[in-house]
Amino acid sequence: MQANTVTLDARMRSRSDLRFTPAGVPALDFELDHESTQIEAGAERRVACELAGIAIGPVAKKLAGVAPGAALRCRGFLARRYRTGVTVALHVNEFELQ
Repeated sequence: MQANTVTLDARMRSRSDLRFTPAGVPALDFELDHESTQIEAGAERRVACELAGIAIGPVAKKLAGVAPGAALRCRGFLARRYRTGVTVALHVNEFELQ
């Protein structure tokens, strides 16, 4: 099993301060809000969700300069938010302002 790619248009609800891992790599935790209309079983459905986001390395440094409320298109993959946890986060590998 290999596929785990997500593209999500969302607003940055909040973000923490840029931090550094024990290895000195920049890391950023943030929250995303998404709202859209999707087709499910042939009918339109209004959907909304909140999702945790994580960025590491150069992407974290760039996202640290984005103000909460900004519209983003995020691309990345889903994984556990914390190594031993069960909650899911979008690990962002690239983004663009919308």
